[in-house]
Amino acid sequence: MSGVARAVREKVEPGLRTAWEVTLPDHAEVVKVSPDGTRVAAAAVSGPIEILDAQSGASLARPAGHRMGTTTLAWSPDGRLLVSGGQDGRVRAWDGVTGEPVRELDAGHPWVTAVAWSGDGRMLATAAGRELRVWGTDGDMRAGWTNAASSISDIGWKPGSTILASSGYGGLTLARPGGDKPPRVFEWKGSVLALLWSPDGRFIATGDQDSTVHFWYAQSGRDLQMWGYETKVRDLAWDATSRYLATGGGSEVVVWDCSGKGPKGSTPKMLQTHQSFVSALAYQHAGRLLVSGGFDGLLGLWAPNRTRKALATLEVDGAVSRLAWAPDDHWIAVGSSLGSVARLDVA
Repeated sequence: MSGVARAVREKVEPGLRTAWEVTLPDHAEVVKVSPDGTRVAAAAVSGPIEILDAQSGASLARPAGHRMGTTTLAWSPDGRLLVSGGQDGRVRAWDGVTGEPVRELDAGHPWVTAVAWSGDGRMLATAAGRELRVWGTDGDMRAGWTNAASSISDIGWKPGSTILASSGYGGLTLARPGGDKPPRVFEWKGSVLALLWSPDGRFIATGDQDSTVHFWYAQSGRDLQMWGYETKVRDLAWDATSRYLATGGGSEVVVWDCSGKGPKGSTPKMLQTHQSFVSALAYQHAGRLLVSGGFDGLLGLWAPNRTRKALATLEVDGAVSRLAWAPDDHWIAVGSSLGSVARLDVA
């Protein structure tokens, strides 16, 4: 067999290639790809926001952001608006193309933790301190409540639903804003740092302050707990099938199989390439590739259901702070602690 024929028959693993790179004034706090994949929004921790052309990396607009610092960003599902929250207690909506201001909302507390659009784009949820507020597309507040137990650490809409989950000390709260049923509370005597719904809406994974991961059944509220992590867990990623859950919490990527009776008591896959703690994780929207980033500046590309060896690695300047797949799953937007924002093509 000729060398050419062998090359055709051998399976070629995907790799990572830098398409472009730009630099923010400081630490890249948030990086988000627009729903149509044409723009990348990135915010520096000091406040400035950039809207970049996804093909070239050229700056399309520079929204002012938040003077005290920008903490969170979210594209509306139609990509027409980019919403930001900051340390000034304000939530601002910007035109997603021109960057011009559209409206401003009062989040009710000086530190905005998270903003999240419902899947249908009809509601925007904001979390700041103990205040959770839900707004309509006209900017009017439709619902709001105060979390009595603690500050709200994270929020997330159930896929395909208007049920909103919020987390903090004491567990999770699930509510349908404007509905006639009281919120459901999933109690746990600990502090939840991050939550993530599975794509099918059956499960909620949480990363916790006490170096554990919880796996909640959304219908019943029953939970499983996985422990043994090196540090508190902030990074979570579900695969498209809702079967595999990847978690940080150490220098190895931990992948749990959540099928059957769930992950408790099972042995997870341990993916090792980082020399320091994992700082970001993201699965493809429809495929099975997983990308990880670490405080060591290393990126790893994985196919965990096939092999525990990294398919490709690439090093960036500074610790990896954010990762986001493009909607077509062909490239990744990456942010770092030194302010770099890059597009990495998977080829």
